Amino acid sequence: MCALCEKALRDCISALTTSDRQTACAVILRDRNIDAIEKEIERLCLEFIVRQQPVAGLLRFAYAAIKINLELERVGDYAESIARQTLKLFDQGAQIPMDRFTDMANLSIPMVHDAVRAFLEQDAELAKRTICTEETVDALKSALARHLLGLVRQDHLSIDAMSALITIGRRLERVSDQARNVCMEVLYMCTGENPKHPGANICRVLFVDGENACQSQMAEAISNAIGLPDFIFASAGVDPKPIEPETLAFMKDKGLDLSRATPKAIHQVPELDHFAVIIALSAEARNAFPKQSRKIIHLDWSIEDPSKKTGAPHEIRADYERAFDSINTHIRQLVEAILGSSLEESH
Repeated sequence: MCALCEKALRDCISALTTSDRQTACAVILRDRNIDAIEKEIERLCLEFIVRQQPVAGLLRFAYAAIKINLELERVGDYAESIARQTLKLFDQGAQIPMDRFTDMANLSIPMVHDAVRAFLEQDAELAKRTICTEETVDALKSALARHLLGLVRQDHLSIDAMSALITIGRRLERVSDQARNVCMEVLYMCTGENPKHPGANICRVLFVDGENACQSQMAEAISNAIGLPDFIFASAGVDPKPIEPETLAFMKDKGLDLSRATPKAIHQVPELDHFAVIIALSAEARNAFPKQSRKIIHLDWSIEDPSKKTGAPHEIRADYERAFDSINTHIRQLVEAILGSSLEESH
């Protein structure tokens, strides 16, 4: 089944490259072969479960086989969809950036191969390595979309052609997603632990500024003081520096002790890829923080750093108060939006 899916995908790219209508049509017609195998695998798995009533590892094997069977069938569907979009392009004489599609195919198709090999060989390490490629394919898809939009703006590509090419790019990216899902099932089969949606019941929020010495430390302390069990709050800086004494004194007056807080860089944040929300509190953070995952929400709450202000003590204190109130208000609004209720109701 995997071999048929791989061949279908490679034939799609070949048809797109050479404008081969016959190959594209053959991919569409051969999809029924993948569907037939999918039905047979499902029958065998269900028969095995009913007859043998497996437990533990064998049950996980059967369960994973059923899930992987569905993922591969979807890969076949994506190949068919790519072939249909390719047929639409033949009559348009579109300018196709084939190198970009080839790059995506050369990553996503081997992902499918390696994912299924990891299942057959029960190789958890191979599954983990294969998963890492998915983000790269996603980045290529985003770059492709920007490139195609540029071609449309330059009148080098029609809207209809762009739509078809965008769909092909999305299908190749979805192939990598399906391969990732197969790897997830392999990890479950091998370890008995479900790696999907790690910490799904916990919402992780990261505050980032330039030095992790003022605004972000204030935000982390304010958030943790709310006392929400289903949230994890952390802070980091682009270029960490020691916390200023004025900041320590101000927060102590607010009943929040930062004396034991240690400024840290972004790369020092544990399990960074598990954070759901990244909040930039300064221009440095907004410009420098890597937006590496489509699964992370990025927010901009940029405010001036009160520790950098000069003036009379009462003026600096007023700057701190404004920063504190702004951060506190934003945090409460964010938490209530995520919870779907007011903080009073949550407590």
